[in-house]
Amino acid sequence: MSSETSPSNTDDRTDHQSRLSRTLSRQAAITMVFLSVIAVEPVAAQENAVCSADNLPSMIEGFFQLTTALGIVGLAIVWQADSLIEMFTLQPEQKRGLKQHKRSAMKSAVILVVLGPLYTVAGSMMELPLAECVDLVPW
Repeated sequence: MSSETSPSNTDDRTDHQSRLSRTLSRQAAITMVFLSVIAVEPVAAQENAVCSADNLPSMIEGFFQLTTALGIVGLAIVWQADSLIEMFTLQPEQKRGLKQHKRSAMKSAVILVVLGPLYTVAGSMMELPLAECVDLVPW
């Protein structure tokens, strides 16, 4: 007798593996749902923990204003440095690289400035707890 695997044995193995993977995925999903219910419940009981702290909302606002100001100053420095280097650059590919760097720095600064007011407006519309007591508008 030869020990070759017949097509029916291969089909049985494939069927067994698919049943096993379905069972494992089902168990993983049930475990995730169970753990999320257990883990989220204590957090849900702490309503407005940030707002109830003494100085935490003003510290968050100050940190956001500081990082926004540093981002704008960083943009000015990068823009001026790239412009200065661009004046002394002769190769066109280097000039294109510097212009691309200036564009990416501008995009980063715009995102930094827009993100705070956007969170404040959208957060208050969605009634997020942090948006109720922290004003992230940098000006």
